[in-house]
Amino acid sequence: MNIDLTQLVTESRNAASADIDTLSTLDMLTVINQEDQKVALAVEAQLPNIALAVDAITHAFANGGRLIYMGAGTSGRLGILDASECPPTYGTNPDMVVGLIAGGHPAILKAVENAEDNTELGQKDLEALNITNKDVVVGIAASGRTPYVLGGMRYAKSVAATVVAIACNPHCPMVDEADIAITPVVGPEVVTGSSRMKAGTAQKLVLNMLTSGAMIRSGKVYGNLMVDVEATNAKLVQRQVNIVIDATGESPQAAEAALNACNRHCKTAILMLLAGIDASEAKARLEQHNGFIRTALNAK
Repeated sequence: MNIDLTQLVTESRNAASADIDTLSTLDMLTVINQEDQKVALAVEAQLPNIALAVDAITHAFANGGRLIYMGAGTSGRLGILDASECPPTYGTNPDMVVGLIAGGHPAILKAVENAEDNTELGQKDLEALNITNKDVVVGIAASGRTPYVLGGMRYAKSVAATVVAIACNPHCPMVDEADIAITPVVGPEVVTGSSRMKAGTAQKLVLNMLTSGAMIRSGKVYGNLMVDVEATNAKLVQRQVNIVIDATGESPQAAEAALNACNRHCKTAILMLLAGIDASEAKARLEQHNGFIRTALNAK
C-alpha cells in the first residue's frame, strides 16, 4: 500500500516540540502535558460515533455476538489490554471480547517483522474465530492504513459483521471500510511519528468507552457499581462486600452473609437484600430480566 506518510496527521511534525531536545526536563514535560490535554477534546468530538459503536456492541452481546479488536503494535496491545480486563471486571466469558494482534501472542511483548503488512493474516485470524454477522469487529490503527487491520475489516464486511474503525487520521482507508468510523484527530505527536503517545492515549480512551458503555447497557453496572465483578483475589473479595454495602446500605455482616448464600455473586446478593428474597428467587428474577437489577427489583 503506497501512502505518503508525510501526508498523515499522525506522521507530521509538531511545531510546539520542534526544540524539545533543548528544553529543561520540566519544560519538556510541560510540552508533553499540554499536548496530552488535546486528546480528550479530540475524543469528545467523536462521541456521537462512539455512541453508535456502543449500541452496536450492546446489540451484539444481547444476541450472542462478540466484540473483536484487531490491531498491530501499540494498537493491537491496547485492544488486548481492554479485552483482558473484561472478565475480571464484568464477569464475562473470555470469548465475549477478544483482542487480536498482528503476529499473534509473541507480538504482545516484541515486534514481529512484517506481520502488520500482511493483509491475508488479518483475514486468517478472523477466520480462525469463525466470525459471523452477529459479531462486531473493531479495527484499531493510528494511521488508519495498516494492511493487517484492513484485511480483517474487509473479511468482516464479507460475512456481514458490523465493522468499526478507530483511527487518528480522518481520511484513511480504514474509514472507507467501516460501518462506523471513530477518528479522534489528536494532531502531530510530540516525538514525530510516535503514535504510542497522543494517538495511543486517544485509542485507550475510546476503547474504555466501548467496553464500559456496552457493559453498562448490558446490565453489568448498577448505579456506578461493577456488580458482576469476580472475586479472584483478596482485594476483589473485599470490593464485592463494599459493592453490596454501597448498593443496599446494609451492614458488612449482612453483605457478607448474602454473598456467601449466593456463591459470591454481587448482583444476586444485592437483589436479595433490596427485595428481601432468598438466593434462588433472586437468581431466577435476574435470569428472567436479563441480569438487570432495576427491572428485576421492580418485578412483581
